[in-house]
Amino acid sequence: MNMTVSMQMAQAVAGLSLDQLDDDVREKCAQSVIDTVGLSVAALETDYGQSVRQAFDDSGPATIFGVDAGFSADAAAIVNGTCGHGEDFDNTFEGCPVHSGVVMVPAILAAMEKYQLPAKQGALGLVIGTEVMCRLGLVANKYVHAAGFHPTAVLGAMSAAVGVSVARGLQPAQIVNAVGVAGSMASGIIEYLADGSSTKRLHPGWAAHCGLRASAMGAAGFSGPASVFEGEHGFFYAFARMKEVDFSLLLDGLGQRWVTTDLAFKPFACGTMTQPYVDCAIELAGLGLDMDQIDAIECEVGEGTVHRLWAPAHIKQAPPTAYAAKFSGPYCVAAGLLYRDAGLAAFTQASVSDHQALAIAAKVRHIVDPHNPYPANYTGHVRLQMRDGTVHEVRRPCLRGGAQAPMTTSEIVAKCAANLAFSGRDRAGATQLFDFAQKLMSGSSTLQVSSLRRIGA
Repeated sequence: MNMTVSMQMAQAVAGLSLDQLDDDVREKCAQSVIDTVGLSVAALETDYGQSVRQAFDDSGPATIFGVDAGFSADAAAIVNGTCGHGEDFDNTFEGCPVHSGVVMVPAILAAMEKYQLPAKQGALGLVIGTEVMCRLGLVANKYVHAAGFHPTAVLGAMSAAVGVSVARGLQPAQIVNAVGVAGSMASGIIEYLADGSSTKRLHPGWAAHCGLRASAMGAAGFSGPASVFEGEHGFFYAFARMKEVDFSLLLDGLGQRWVTTDLAFKPFACGTMTQPYVDCAIELAGLGLDMDQIDAIECEVGEGTVHRLWAPAHIKQAPPTAYAAKFSGPYCVAAGLLYRDAGLAAFTQASVSDHQALAIAAKVRHIVDPHNPYPANYTGHVRLQMRDGTVHEVRRPCLRGGAQAPMTTSEIVAKCAANLAFSGRDRAGATQLFDFAQKLMSGSSTLQVSSLRRIGA
């Protein structure tokens, strides 16, 4: 039998060890742990955080971050992933906005407790799973979104199956079966865009859970199609409507060269593509303009972002929920202008219902720029037309926090501390998370995942 894509992938990642990974990729994954766990804890007492915990409350050996009790690995993966992604403040990847941290961190840490894996194996699985997810994002480009699916959900299930399998030390044939099984578990439509409902929040947690289960089935000998990626009825045909797929983006240099080092961390609690627009708005707000004197606001955008961020205008200019506001280009621009920030406080129901914020959002219009580089690069543009005829205009060439302007570990720890404090937790929990992440990625023999049950308590 010819070597299929999943066979080649499995051969490339099976047998790797933590000491073969360079410091940069380990550091990015340490940052991912800090960011993800902090966000998960901060969202525990939200309405969706409480409801998902109520729905998945079965006991076991695994940790729901910030909860001083034990849960099943499935429950921990689902709850941690859902809460971590709940405010859309988690890390992402340019080229295809997949959120790897909130899939891979919950999946790997749950697997470590379920199977009593050492830190060096957990760290290895975290790096490999993250790398595969980012590379699959490059393969998919914008086609998964265009087909109506959430890339984090469907690519995440496949990648979590790989990451957990590598952490467990499975053989290539078992990894191939695990990925083949995950192809039939992957799911996640983007109809949440219609009303801002919470299913998007669930997607990474469900993907993490799928990875755990698919890996268990592959390890047990349950077979999955080896041609799951490239087959006539395979993953990319089903979820991306792609007939010609460049798998070199997944396979070339896998296990030796790391695109994970380009992970992007968000400075603002909203959709990835809105981030540079918020930065533009904040810079304009620094001019001290009278917001009431703004006559019109124009944003040049990439065509691929319109259906998620800018249209239909009547919904995006007056988002029905605080969650929907995170995927509203008009509201995010208004938040930057009015609040000079777009952290968690800008996306409370009170903030998104503010009359002045909505009045500003109602003035925002978008124009498709045919030369916009999305999804290869995320840029920003805001142009203010004042009532007296003056014009103020700002552009951003890239995503702050992304590959071209990365956040430092210190900045991510500070972000984590602010998120914990917003939710009523102790800011010192961010330092605890820094220490935990460093131990994990160095393969420390003293690491205890259960220590995360009291983060920020």
